[in-house]
Amino acid sequence: MPQWLCNQMMRAFQKKDLRQIKLLNECWYFYRSKQTTKNEDDSRPEITLH
Repeated sequence: MPQWLCNQMMRAFQKKDLRQIKLLNECWYFYRSKQTTKNEDDSRPEITLH
């Protein structure tokens, strides 16, 4: 998890800001899904046609 997101998440939990917690949680899952997709794309062999 990026440090900026971790800091904001801790701040939201300390303030008990449920709206912010939900928003940051959605951001985290969106970020993680993008990273997973990117890693899968990088691991696929490149096909070249001759």
